[in-house]
Amino acid sequence: MPVYPDPLERLVSELSRFAGIGRKTAQQLAFQILAMSDEEAGGLADAIVTAKKELRHCSVCGNLTDLDPCAICGDLARDVNMICVVESPKDVIAIEKMREYKGLYHVLHGVIAPMSGIGPEDINIESLIIRLRESDSVAEVILATNPNIEGEATAMYLARLIKPAGIRVTRIAYGVPIGGDIEYTDGVTLAKAIEGRREL
Repeated sequence: MPVYPDPLERLVSELSRFAGIGRKTAQQLAFQILAMSDEEAGGLADAIVTAKKELRHCSVCGNLTDLDPCAICGDLARDVNMICVVESPKDVIAIEKMREYKGLYHVLHGVIAPMSGIGPEDINIESLIIRLRESDSVAEVILATNPNIEGEATAMYLARLIKPAGIRVTRIAYGVPIGGDIEYTDGVTLAKAIEGRREL
């Protein structure tokens, strides 16, 4: 392993703390940062500090925002009858890019994962239940957690909590992707595709 001057070693060490960034990638990023002009490096550092200082979670939905409530919760044109429950702010961005969904969101900031010691009380569920209890307009909750073990467990848990209130609970469909070949699709995905079929 190369021996770097302390400031460079610290930079590489800090960059390698990001998920998906190994030491080699961190070294490449560190050298790219060092190749920047002082003005560019200062701009990067300022953007990081500003984002940390100014971004917070919306008091209504839990999404990342610099305003409270966030722009989506404050948009009077949104459909207040639907709330889409997602795992993270990244999921909100992905759904918004489609420009199809016009309802509101609720961000859980995680999923129930007993093997990792994360229970229902560790994610943003309580505020969702309070939000639903205090609203007389929400008719449907769309559970858009990821289709993995933790996401499915979280969706089932939420469905059991919400259904007794008489609110329609739906789950995002999943199955064979557009452009995918059935012969290369795994059995679980095919089963979910058949289960989630719809009339044409």
